[in-house]
Amino acid sequence: MKRATHRAVLWLTLLTILLMPTGQAKTLKIATLSPDGSFWMKSMRQGAKEIYAQTDQRVKIKFYPGGVMGSDKAVLRKMRAGQLHGAAMTSGSLLPYYSDIVIYNLPATFSSTTEADFVRAQIDPILIEGLAEKGFITFGLAEGGFAYLMSKRPIRSLADLQKTKVWVPDNDSTASEAVSAFGITPITLPMGDVLAALQTGLVDSVAVSPIGAIILQWHTQVKYLTDLPLFYLFGTLTIQERSFNKLKSQDQQVMRSIMQSKIKEMDKQNRRDNLEAMQVLQQRGIKLVHPTAADVALWQEKAELYTRGLVQQNKLSPELLEKFNDLLRQYRANAS
Repeated sequence: MKRATHRAVLWLTLLTILLMPTGQAKTLKIATLSPDGSFWMKSMRQGAKEIYAQTDQRVKIKFYPGGVMGSDKAVLRKMRAGQLHGAAMTSGSLLPYYSDIVIYNLPATFSSTTEADFVRAQIDPILIEGLAEKGFITFGLAEGGFAYLMSKRPIRSLADLQKTKVWVPDNDSTASEAVSAFGITPITLPMGDVLAALQTGLVDSVAVSPIGAIILQWHTQVKYLTDLPLFYLFGTLTIQERSFNKLKSQDQQVMRSIMQSKIKEMDKQNRRDNLEAMQVLQQRGIKLVHPTAADVALWQEKAELYTRGLVQQNKLSPELLEKFNDLLRQYRANAS
């Protein structure tokens, strides 16, 4: 009887050991400029909880929101040094590592969200694979919305634009080059300095999505919105490959599945938020400015010259651009 009891205790002890989480949790440190409490942060935190539970507490994610780890440039530097393992950031920050990611940010390209959806269905996987080849594991792309020119004075034409002081992010050389292609000398500043720059008159026009203008409070300093989609913005959650590969294979699969689902949710929610934000801007007194067809044609002509320059400088793959343009033409032919 004692021997049977002893065996039962041994089996119970062994079963308890097998069911216990093995080793300490692998903690992934992820930084972002997104403020705590935003939909983006709420979604990522929920995803982190699900990952922690479904990996039996082997994978823990610690977020550093609201820019506490510095600009995207600083965050990428800390990722290289191993202080951080990943980041949620806009596409422009990844340009130094993968230049083809500029394809959606080409100026005056898309004219509607339905065009963007059609093109993205085939181009998104190419960009995700391209980032992976550069050592960045991503979980999909989330729409940030169209960036529109918002300004203190109405901007209908290139001549109007060339009289303004335009802000571009200090970490996005391609955005600076794109603005320069329109005959403008941009003012480069960190995103956190823009509100003060608008208040003091250092800059008087910005290119930003409707929801971005409200979240960042820039809408309080402008009066007009030029109703022409200038850039298509998007962001992504990326983990360095060397950090991701330290996770067990099954844990990698769990993280991919959960975070891909969260990015899809953000992609859809961001579009709804931008549509609502456009209405809110108008309700708060922002006036829409409509360029003429001739003005739009001139903007597009300058944009095409800039795009060809990127290809000539080996900053954009001609094959990717050709595929992108073919998809646009296909969509427009079917829509007409």
